[in-house]
Amino acid sequence: MIAETSPGLVNWSGSHHYQASELYRPETVEEVQSLVAGARGTLQVLGTRHTFSAVGDADGLISLERLRGAHAIGIDAAAGTATVGPAVTYAELAAALNEQGLALENLASLPHISVAGAIATATHGSGTGLGNLATAVRGLQLVTGEGDTLTLEQGDPRLPGAAVHLGALGVLTAVTVAVGPYYELRQDVYLGLEWDALAAHYEDVMTAGRSVSVFHDFGERAREVWVKGDPDREVPRDLYGAVPADAPRNPVPGGPPENSTAQLGARGPWSERLPHFRSGFTPSSGEEIQSEWFVARADGLAAIQALRPLAPQIQEVLQIAELRVIAADELWMSPQHGRESAALHFTWRLEPEAVGRVCADVERALAPLSPRPHWGKLSTPGALAWTPQRLGDFAALRAELDPAGRFANRWLHERLPDAAG
Repeated sequence: MIAETSPGLVNWSGSHHYQASELYRPETVEEVQSLVAGARGTLQVLGTRHTFSAVGDADGLISLERLRGAHAIGIDAAAGTATVGPAVTYAELAAALNEQGLALENLASLPHISVAGAIATATHGSGTGLGNLATAVRGLQLVTGEGDTLTLEQGDPRLPGAAVHLGALGVLTAVTVAVGPYYELRQDVYLGLEWDALAAHYEDVMTAGRSVSVFHDFGERAREVWVKGDPDREVPRDLYGAVPADAPRNPVPGGPPENSTAQLGARGPWSERLPHFRSGFTPSSGEEIQSEWFVARADGLAAIQALRPLAPQIQEVLQIAELRVIAADELWMSPQHGRESAALHFTWRLEPEAVGRVCADVERALAPLSPRPHWGKLSTPGALAWTPQRLGDFAALRAELDPAGRFANRWLHERLPDAAG
């Protein structure tokens, strides 16, 4: 297969410049197999490019946009599953599910990202009892490191290890996820929650809806609390002192409200309330860097307090920060493995050097709380004080599926050398 050169290729926000020198566009699974089997350097799949780290970079990148079946969606309502091609986004899947009266349990803030790419790094939404997006995985089809095809189905003991795959196990050509009945939600935004009120009512706030996000900038109080909840449930007039917004908001200060999903209690489909941003519109700010660290759920407020002394440094490069919660899971490489988690998300300005310095300060302040970094977002190379409990099992799985290390890129060697081999 003839490779294109890929000079100047950047991620979605322009914060990561890919080091890959070649870009491949196979049209069949057989071409993918041939490409992988004959590779001389490392390979990774190029998805929607919504990563802020080098987890998806390599000597050569494979775009699956032209792959036959890349945008295919097969729904099995009786089995409660949907099988999607590697280029299918959550927005595309949601539209197909809505037509059949079905839904996903959870969604991330952005519906623009691909299913196959999102599960790779345990990308998540939020909510008590809601796991990251990879917890919905019920099967995978992939081309392994020697060019063979492999299907992992529910019940295969390797599936919990392959769901959060970090791009290190092969090329995903299809993903099967669990689906359930269609449902609707409402979204209400509350303004000006005092930190003392959040501390006193932390669990009540974080369980005020199916999904809750506390947006803040480490100022005197939280700016906004976004509550996505049951449309048939009466909502409070105020949320522990925070008052309802009287007009639509954008989570990013100064961002256009029309880019955000509907608020003010308007009832609507799950797929148009769980995300913060509407499909077809610019997600988030568009020019940014993102970081995120996870601590134990009970330590969420302690993490905020640990970082507030750094507020002047953080605010110099911060667009907005967000606090939310995620359920524990048993996926080997998930940052939520075995731990109910609170997520501390940061949307930074597109100032890489300054952001890198602040990230190091943030990691030092959070260190006593055993933070775990988001694989697809910016953290420092020394951030991983956490060793995944099942790292040895993942390393064995990687060696089984990719013995030649074709998908063991530089990021894997730097961040998880025991898994890279």
